[in-house]
Amino acid sequence: MDKTKWNHAYTFARRDNGSGIRLCLKMRKPSDSSREEWLNTLLTAKADDIYSVSYPDIKLPEKARIFRTLNCDICGEGAPEHKMRLQDGQTVCLDCFRSYSRGWR
Repeated sequence: MDKTKWNHAYTFARRDNGSGIRLCLKMRKPSDSSREEWLNTLLTAKADDIYSVSYPDIKLPEKARIFRTLNCDICGEGAPEHKMRLQDGQTVCLDCFRSYSRGWR
C-alpha cells in the first residue's frame, strides 16, 4: 500500500450554527519508531505540526428520524416501519417478504 496517499482526516460540525472544522493528520509514524516513541511525539508536538486545519462549508443532512417499530405478521420480529412491506394484506419484514419480479425493473 502506498502510504503517501493514505491519510487520516476528521471533520466535526455543529448543527446549531453549521460551522465545522476539518483536521488532517500531517505526521506519519516513522517505520523505525516504537509505539511509545510515536505516542510521546504525538503528545508533545504542537497541534500545528500534527494536523492541518481547515474550515469547510458543511451542509449537514437532516436529523435522523425515529420510525415506529412494527411487528412482522409472519415472524413476529420488530423492524422500523420504513423497512416493512405489505404483502397479501399483512405487514412483513424484509426477510419474510417474497419479492415479485417478472424481469422488469
